[in-house]
Amino acid sequence: MPELPEVETIKNQLKEKIIGKKLDGRRIIDVRRRAKLLIIDFKDGSSLIFHLKLTGQLIFNGKETKFTRKIFNFGDGTKLFFNDARKFGWFKFVKSFKDDFGPEALQIRRRDFRSRLRKRSNSKIKPVLMDQKFIAGIGNIYSGEILFAAGVRPMRLVKSLKEQEIKKIFQNIKKILKAAIKHKGSSVEYYLDSHGKKGDYTKYHKVYQKQICQKCGTKINRIKLAGRSSHYCPRCQS
Repeated sequence: MPELPEVETIKNQLKEKIIGKKLDGRRIIDVRRRAKLLIIDFKDGSSLIFHLKLTGQLIFNGKETKFTRKIFNFGDGTKLFFNDARKFGWFKFVKSFKDDFGPEALQIRRRDFRSRLRKRSNSKIKPVLMDQKFIAGIGNIYSGEILFAAGVRPMRLVKSLKEQEIKKIFQNIKKILKAAIKHKGSSVEYYLDSHGKKGDYTKYHKVYQKQICQKCGTKINRIKLAGRSSHYCPRCQS
């Protein structure tokens, strides 16, 4: 947290606010997202990269708080506040940006998705969806919600998935991520958009941190997968 929908929301908002401004004498020409990273590109070819990790925030023209780690001052007097309660997040300036992430979750094609899954046949499906080298942008919250929508338990081995289940997972990746972006992300704990407002997709969660399934009323099971808590409905998911 934040995942693709939250970073995409911040990216969309900052594109409207800071493109064309100068930061440390360098003109900003673009704001983009790659996986869970927010990237500010400058005219000279350099970039400023942010990874918000668990509790990072980027607030445009906000107010300094006890969690503010850095204030970026633009040439026109506006500011960008980088807040981070647990201090896991980071930012850095780079001369050029390269990565080894997998294809973007909103852009991957079904054929590529299936081909990549075949190479992970002995892996459990939820950790695979969270692996940024497999597919970029999905984390713990949305992988759980995607698998619930597809009716698949998070600990299923990839090789056990039927073709129809793979199709449902693929379809729900894009469906759920797009819906979450529309609702400005999920404010589970610290996440705020760049205006300092909470995202309201949290109210649409079906299993994440739920006690009771929002669909059938069954008690939600909570297990550990790849060091993370995973939630699923034993009745709706098989």
